[in-house]
Amino acid sequence: MTGVIESQENKDLRAAVAALGARHGRGFDRAALWSEAAKLGYLGVNLPEQYGGGGGGMAELSIVLEELGSAGCPLLMMVVSPAICGTVIARFGTDVQKRKWLPGLADGSLTMAFGITEPDAGSNSHRITTTARRDGDGGVLTGRKVFISGVDIADATLVVGRTEDARTGSLKPCLFIVPRDTPGFQRSRIDMELQAAEKQFELVLDDVRLPADSLVGDEDAGLLQLFAGLNPERIMTAAFAIGMGRYALARAVDYATTRQVWKLPIGGHQAIAHPLAQAHIELELARLMMQKAAALYDAGDDAGAGEAANMAKYAAAEACIRAVDQAVHTLGGNGLTREYGLASLITAARVARIAPVSREMILNYVSHQSLGLPKSY
Repeated sequence: MTGVIESQENKDLRAAVAALGARHGRGFDRAALWSEAAKLGYLGVNLPEQYGGGGGGMAELSIVLEELGSAGCPLLMMVVSPAICGTVIARFGTDVQKRKWLPGLADGSLTMAFGITEPDAGSNSHRITTTARRDGDGGVLTGRKVFISGVDIADATLVVGRTEDARTGSLKPCLFIVPRDTPGFQRSRIDMELQAAEKQFELVLDDVRLPADSLVGDEDAGLLQLFAGLNPERIMTAAFAIGMGRYALARAVDYATTRQVWKLPIGGHQAIAHPLAQAHIELELARLMMQKAAALYDAGDDAGAGEAANMAKYAAAEACIRAVDQAVHTLGGNGLTREYGLASLITAARVARIAPVSREMILNYVSHQSLGLPKSY
């Protein structure tokens, strides 16, 4: 299925991670799976070898998340810690930051959250109001963030803020590493209907004092650095969605193969078989775009990767939602029982459509950037 476009090494990685996922399954313990995946080298497969990583890229990391998801045990913090934060620090961090954070992110002993979304900014990163002002050798960070995953289990959060350009007076984006126990760095859990191992938080940064070495990379290249992290986030969100869709589809196919109402299993009827076949096709097409995005990103083509990553995230989210919906429908009443474990995916599948960027904003991107149509916002 994937042999044409994946190396033998990556096919072996896929098989090994699938075996790990099968051992843990749907009722997995997040901490135990994270620990085992880390020991096997899967969490840092995209990070530089000199810092304990696997020396691979987003192609390899997306395989890990997809296969864990297809086994029913996705690790959402993989989207954030090694993919976004690890990538940004590996590409733009100082030598001190790389030595301090990358080995731990690679072996799973350190975890980092990512804080960009704000109550009044949403998808418009130009409206971010979290700001940093200089204070002696360091700075003071003030602002609010919402829907930040896993802050309680993260050792630090990579926070997107803004600083004033001394020449123009305008605000420009910058990224700051804020350790969890920093004074003034407050969190409160958001009560979510979505049931997930990783919890969501609102952050309040109340005059958080940061040393000079908390700034990641060049202050004048903040936007470039930000998008260097957002492209991997979209690729990994696609992997998350594809894995979830594959899990749901596999449950439905198994049920349709064994469930018999009249003279043959229900999967022998086209009304059942064709929608499942369509779901499989859509998931495979989304995976191809995800693989294209990962290949472009790993090759250093940030512009090409941006377009492909947005398309992959869009396609994967839509394919996942349709696969989950069809899986539940295939099982009928059983699709809503706790025993079969599909009903909770109805809510979870929507995450990929909403976050980290809505499908409407992706359509805005494609219509403007890819098709050259007038910008609508």
